[in-house]
Amino acid sequence: MFKRLRADIRAAKKYDPAARNKFEIWLTYSGVHALSWHRVAHFFYKIHLKLLARILSQTAKFFTGIEIHPAAKIAGGVFIDHGAGVVIGETAEIEEDVVIYQGVTLGGTGKEKGKRHPTIKRGVMISSGAKILGGFTVGEYARIGAGAVVLKEVPPYATVVGVPGLVVRINGEKVCNLEQEKADPIQEEVCHLRDEVFSLKEELENLKKELSSEKDVGNARKDKIGADENEEKAEDNL
Repeated sequence: MFKRLRADIRAAKKYDPAARNKFEIWLTYSGVHALSWHRVAHFFYKIHLKLLARILSQTAKFFTGIEIHPAAKIAGGVFIDHGAGVVIGETAEIEEDVVIYQGVTLGGTGKEKGKRHPTIKRGVMISSGAKILGGFTVGEYARIGAGAVVLKEVPPYATVVGVPGLVVRINGEKVCNLEQEKADPIQEEVCHLRDEVFSLKEELENLKKELSSEKDVGNARKDKIGADENEEKAEDNL
């Protein structure tokens, strides 16, 4: 447990430029505290003292704002930065050198049994507010963008953004996946709304032209009637 604590502190020092020294990290970093509480709770969970383990995990949640199920498997050297609102589910597995920011959820998609939470491989960075839901694997050194909702497996060295999450880069190179684009309901809806706006603009322009032509015809009729009246007056005067 102490070996993993030292690894967690080293990870915080490595990934947080605001960290000044290891002693400060040990005293003040809620992510390090939550992981330390989790190590103890996980020990009791493994020896079948599950109620005590859950009490410890809920106590840690109260003090740190980070909820980690005592059955989750977390390696040493994981860094939870700030950490408020982080939730890690029962069957989640996290390898070393993973960075997790505030508001992240490693959860499931329903009440299915068995492996229902994600496996996060080495070196992954999960940005603020991201939701990774399901029993799939996020590959080594992948990057999950802020607010992304990831519902399927992520290849190694990939960058995922959006709702639902789409792979936009692998190894720094852009990915053009037509199937992903077609499967994006938000993009389809935006395209549909754009087409409707263009159609409404075209109809509005046609109506303006019709009104303008009718106005011109009306003005011409008025001018003709006025000219006829002037001619009649001139004849009466004669």
